[in-house]
Amino acid sequence: MISVNLITVGKLKENYLRQAQEEYSKRLGALCKLSVIELSESRLPDDPSQKEIDAALANEGRAMEKYLSINRSKNIAMCIEGTQLSSVKLSKKIEEISLTASTVNFIIGSSFGIDEGVKKRADIRLSMSEMTFPHQLARIMLLEQIYRAFSISKGSRYHK
Repeated sequence: MISVNLITVGKLKENYLRQAQEEYSKRLGALCKLSVIELSESRLPDDPSQKEIDAALANEGRAMEKYLSINRSKNIAMCIEGTQLSSVKLSKKIEEISLTASTVNFIIGSSFGIDEGVKKRADIRLSMSEMTFPHQLARIMLLEQIYRAFSISKGSRYHK
């Protein structure tokens, strides 16, 4: 069974989002080994300079490093400039990854993005949409899409 790590910066603040995460985690439990890894968000002033943002992203990137180096893992950075995939194509991509890797890491950075060094280490850069979503909601949307991808592979009626 493939392991899926959702590596995120920050914690879910709203109870309804935590409940949604718990629901998708429960559903995915039968399909993969899911871990949600919440890393601390770097503190920034209200109007940070680009230098302060870059330093915060570098700090968050260093915290991600130990998870990106897991043997036989593939890293997928969630970023606006990434490729967009349909649910069916994401399902096929995860199937392909499972042939050569034991772990897939989905990486969600802070509201300022992901450190460029982490992006360079990513095997895939994936974008959910050209639209902007609240960071915490994007996490739930990604969990739903991962669940949908596994459901498609399994031939479940969930995907319609």
